[in-house]
Amino acid sequence: MAFRFTLTATIPAPPQAVYDAWLDSRAHSAMTGGKAKASAKPGAAFSAWDGYISGRNLVLEPGRRIVQSWRTTRFTKDDPDSEIEVLLAPAKTGTKLTLRHRNVPDGHTGYRDGGWQEFYFQPMKEYFAKRS
Repeated sequence: MAFRFTLTATIPAPPQAVYDAWLDSRAHSAMTGGKAKASAKPGAAFSAWDGYISGRNLVLEPGRRIVQSWRTTRFTKDDPDSEIEVLLAPAKTGTKLTLRHRNVPDGHTGYRDGGWQEFYFQPMKEYFAKRS
C-alpha cells in the first residue's frame, strides 16, 4: 500500500531563489550534484540525479509552491507515479521548505528515512550557503 510523509528543512536562501534553482537544469544539477533536466513550465517533463528521478511539473506557483509527479528507476512498471509538493515560505534564516511526498510505493521508506535529507536538503543548504 502506498504511503505519504512530510519533511521540513530550512534553506539559507530566499524562497524565489530556491524555486528558481529547483526548476533550472544547471542550478538543480549544481545544487544536488546529480545531472538534471528541468523546466519552469507547467506540464514540462523533468529528470534529476542522472535520470534516477523523472516526472512532470503539475502546478507551479512562483516563489511559493511546486507540485511534480515523481518516480524513480526503483519503481516497478505497475507502480503509479508518486507526487511531491514543495512549499516555500520565508523564514528568519532563508526559506522554510516543506516537502509533502504522497503515493510513495510500499517499501520505499528510504526517501522518507534519509534520502531527501542526504540527496536534496543537505546539498541545497551547502549550495546556497556558498552564495550568501
